[in-house]
Amino acid sequence: MPRAALLFGVVALLLGAPVAAQSSAENRADDPRTATEYVVKPGETLGGIANRVEVPRLLIIEANGLKAPYLVRIGQKLVIPRRRTHTVKDGETGFGIALDYGVPWPAIAAANGLDSKAAVKAGQKLAIPTLIKGAATPAPVASAVPEPEPTASATPTARLPPDTKAPRFAWPHGGKVRREFSPRGKSGWHDGIDLTADKGDAVRAAAAGKVIFAGQGPKEYGLTVIVYHTGRWTTTYSFLDKITVKDGEAVKQGERIGLAGETGLATSPQVHFEVRRNRVALDPVDYLPAR
Repeated sequence: MPRAALLFGVVALLLGAPVAAQSSAENRADDPRTATEYVVKPGETLGGIANRVEVPRLLIIEANGLKAPYLVRIGQKLVIPRRRTHTVKDGETGFGIALDYGVPWPAIAAANGLDSKAAVKAGQKLAIPTLIKGAATPAPVASAVPEPEPTASATPTARLPPDTKAPRFAWPHGGKVRREFSPRGKSGWHDGIDLTADKGDAVRAAAAGKVIFAGQGPKEYGLTVIVYHTGRWTTTYSFLDKITVKDGEAVKQGERIGLAGETGLATSPQVHFEVRRNRVALDPVDYLPAR
């Protein structure tokens, strides 16, 4: 084979490879058996969609907060809850697992038939339920008598807005910063800021969100509340004397979530506050208004 022809063939092969890979990836993305999101088409029913995506109908109902008679609409985007599992590692707690997945610990415990107050054990395998913003509490299990499946209607449904930007956070307490944030990798790292407070002072949610943990955190944190916001943004409030919200509760910005205290490693009444994105601790001061 002439050298020029051989060179041309190699270049064509190299140029064609990404196209083939892209085509293969697109095919996988279009496969309903692996999709994590499904757009309802005309005439479809929830039962038919469940069969097509190979995920139990009840799980789709729970993940999307659907209510009886479980009507779906043309163009409606459904979250398809692919099964996620987590194997508990030595030293892990429900607190940490809830934080990692952005799912309230009671929801994880309920999905696994566990007492939410019981400690997890190393090696334990947990199913992690899929929840979406605005979803209601899990729908009750349907009765044994099957209900007729409503078909998709032409009524449009609102799409969830993109939520990757940081919320506009407010200070959780008016006290002064007594200890600043210091990134990990440095001596004396500190994942948040500590604010001076009087015991019993109100500690307030820095932004609207949903409580994904409310209880005794790791011993260093003491009584703790974690609020999930948009995207993968969470805020953590620790050293509390008392918690005034519950797991799974929706809170507004400025709503009281607890009272300042000196639990955990606190040696005086104060508030430990963290801002995290994708589980990574960030300097809260960079996201709080100047004062």
